[in-house]
Amino acid sequence: MNIQSFENVWDAISDTQEEAENMKIRSQLMTIINTWVARHGLSQEEAARVLGVTQPRISELARGKIALFSVDKLITMLANAGMHIVNIEISESKAA
Repeated sequence: MNIQSFENVWDAISDTQEEAENMKIRSQLMTIINTWVARHGLSQEEAARVLGVTQPRISELARGKIALFSVDKLITMLANAGMHIVNIEISESKAA
């Protein structure tokens, strides 16, 4: 039996490194938005109004439907909530 190990779940389930990196970013943005909604005690309908989407989209966000959200859409939702990206950390892989 050949056992593979991965740095994270996204590397394990993605076909390419590019796809894994994109999913990792989307996952982090979705977590930030879901945390913001919970911290403000918003209903899905209230969150939808503030974030500029429909209530079903907030439901999809809450259920982690990562394939349904682009990085661009998630950044727009962050901006609608008054949040801003301050720092981005990039590291270079050892293979590069």
